[in-house]
Amino acid sequence: MGAYMQLAEQRAAGELIGLEERYGAHNYNPLDVVVERAEGAWVTDVEGRRYLDLLAGYSALNQGHCHPAILRAMVEQAHRVTLTSRAFRNDQLPLLLEELHRLTGFEMALPMNSGAEAVETAIKVARKWGVTVKGIPDGTAEVLVCEGNFHGRTIAVVGFSSEPQYKIGFGPFAGGFRAVPFGNAAALKEAITPRTCAFLVEPVQGEAGIIVPPDGYMREVAAICREQNVLLIADEIQSGLGRTGSLFAFEHDGIRPDMTTVGKALSGGFYPVSAVLSSREVLGVLRPGDHGSTFGGNPLACAVARAALRVLVDEHLPERSAELGAFALERLRALRSPHVVEVRGRGLWIGIELNRPARPLCEQLGQRGVLCKETHDTVIRLAPPLTISREDLDWGLGQIEAVLA
Repeated sequence: MGAYMQLAEQRAAGELIGLEERYGAHNYNPLDVVVERAEGAWVTDVEGRRYLDLLAGYSALNQGHCHPAILRAMVEQAHRVTLTSRAFRNDQLPLLLEELHRLTGFEMALPMNSGAEAVETAIKVARKWGVTVKGIPDGTAEVLVCEGNFHGRTIAVVGFSSEPQYKIGFGPFAGGFRAVPFGNAAALKEAITPRTCAFLVEPVQGEAGIIVPPDGYMREVAAICREQNVLLIADEIQSGLGRTGSLFAFEHDGIRPDMTTVGKALSGGFYPVSAVLSSREVLGVLRPGDHGSTFGGNPLACAVARAALRVLVDEHLPERSAELGAFALERLRALRSPHVVEVRGRGLWIGIELNRPARPLCEQLGQRGVLCKETHDTVIRLAPPLTISREDLDWGLGQIEAVLA
């Protein structure tokens, strides 16, 4: 086994790419950079070349690659106990729940694994609340969503996506969802019916290309949901935990949703950890047996998440995101390029809208030692680790300017 592992580690990039293409399902189209190790904002490929990571695992690496404090917590916990299932209690889950409450102000949390699981959980809870609290007839509760949404890849979620590729060949889909235009509070108000139990929304749409709604949109939405007795669910899996310059993106409008989903950076990139945050009234509708997950709330996940949250607070990462994001946005908006249509973003989360395909430019940036990725064909998405130094960010922006100009 040791000889086999040694042989595998010595394989060249081209051979490894060939193996992945031959034996792996082709559900991704990655840049051909084969990462072997990483630290902070930098990754190194199997040939020893270093790259500045300006994607950060789609915001899962807000704390940077292999943060030593999170790594230490993971290793220490792995030596003690990794999994009990929720059939028994463990000593890490209650501490994570307490720390989530103290940091976010939400009364209760339900831990899961992936972000998509958190979204599915929130939808189930909203429907249960609609039936048991609001009085909607069972089987008729409806959830409103936004056009251009991205909440994961499950059958239920892709069923209400407005992206055709996410849906082709995967039907039939679950009913009970309707879409309204993102950023249009009046359209939401008009769409609500007595059967509406919830409105699920990203405060900033990530996969759609870092679409920031008009100022005050989330505040209007919150008021409408409160007036109509509809739960407001904020999907903060990408936008939360410091990415937009505050702990949560909804805080820019001074509101508190009824439910919030978090994931990605909740583990700092070490392990899949997600959660639904809400009140006792809402999460209290669940009873033993209503919902569950073998790995959700396991002690290894909880220890990792606790360390990841401490890093966010101790290193003032939301504040760093606000400061460095303003610097990056100002610099990119000053760029004069025949290819750039718009630069938009909030905090260290920026979309560069182009009038041409973005993929070739991302490939050129890779050749210059900068990693980022296209979304929706014509948008370069930037989401560097929030731990990135100003000097490294400055250098990376310089490479972007050189390619675009």
